[in-house]
Amino acid sequence: MNQRSLFLKHVAQTSPAPLALEIIKAKGTKLFDTNGKEYLDLIAGISVCNVGHTHPKVVNAIKKQVDQYMHLLVYGEIVETPQVQYAKLLSDLLPNSLNSVFFTNSGAEATEGALKLAKRYTGRTQIIAFNKSYHGSTHGALSVMGDEYWRNAYRPLLPDVLHLEYNSQAAIQSISKKTACVIMETVQAERGVYAPDKKWIKALAKRCKETGTLLIMDEIQTGFGRTGEIFGFKKFKVTPDIVLLGKALGGGMPLGAFVSDKKIMSSLTENPVLGHITTFGGHPVSCAAGMAATKVLVKENLLDKVKEKELMFHEMLIHPKIKVIRSVGLLLAVEFHDEAICHKAIAKLIENGYLTDWFLFAPQCLRIAPPLVITKKEIKSFCKELLSILDDLQSDTFNKKKD
Repeated sequence: MNQRSLFLKHVAQTSPAPLALEIIKAKGTKLFDTNGKEYLDLIAGISVCNVGHTHPKVVNAIKKQVDQYMHLLVYGEIVETPQVQYAKLLSDLLPNSLNSVFFTNSGAEATEGALKLAKRYTGRTQIIAFNKSYHGSTHGALSVMGDEYWRNAYRPLLPDVLHLEYNSQAAIQSISKKTACVIMETVQAERGVYAPDKKWIKALAKRCKETGTLLIMDEIQTGFGRTGEIFGFKKFKVTPDIVLLGKALGGGMPLGAFVSDKKIMSSLTENPVLGHITTFGGHPVSCAAGMAATKVLVKENLLDKVKEKELMFHEMLIHPKIKVIRSVGLLLAVEFHDEAICHKAIAKLIENGYLTDWFLFAPQCLRIAPPLVITKKEIKSFCKELLSILDDLQSDTFNKKKD
């Protein structure tokens, strides 16, 4: 049996029709399959490979750490240099009140830890989340996911969760002294890239402070330069009580984290002791990789060109079949007039060597979230290809109507 057949037989499938591309090499913005076919990566492993695939400084950091040690003991019991140094670097990049890092294996686990922390610290149980939000697929994270289609099959879930509308006044008014936390994406990604109104998000943060409610901001997709800021919440001039990190945090290795103030985080250390624990969270190799990637992001000034590259997509992607483009930095949703156009365009793009996909709650939208190192030449190439495909689809539609 070939690798594809073995993949379909032995690797648990998450959809009826996986892409099943057999990639054997990745470098920078490019992926290469077993036939030597080259793909331009427009999604960066879903906002993971912000500094590109197999960046030499990241690879070298991994090799160096592997030679020293890998797993030693459950997280938090032994002083491991990569964890300590990366926690310090993150604290330096974040506001002063976000100074204590709890490393996890993934973004979903960061969500789980943050929800526990909020309930433990406040002594409350009510959680406010938002419709069309995504924070992971584990049980607690699923409880705050903003779509009943995905939640319904796994009920009962966490009790006392309110799902409200993003950017709504009703959400602010619902926050009370019974609310443990409000959990929100800085930008709603899987909805198709919806940003918060700046006045609304400031008012929401203010209401949280007034009621002693912890504000959890999910930066799992928007963190590490994706929006043009090192962390997306800086664009909106608010500071959360807890921030969730993942995806690009590990530089291509599995890593997540929730970060808060030491005063808040210390509530997990007693009553009960080991209030939150993980075996492999903050793995030293992942921390070494993530720290190297974050240093590349900062030292190579990758954030400086994000806005310019974002605008290129807007300027070039003008077509009758495109309804609107929403973006915050290099996180873009190209919305078509219907879902069928989107899926036909994605299939043709992949066939022609451009890897992209759609959004969980917005199947009519094409996702663009490339490595931040994508070049202007590569952006032009992709845009021209997409426009050519849309022209062909436009012609097909015209011919069918004529027939």
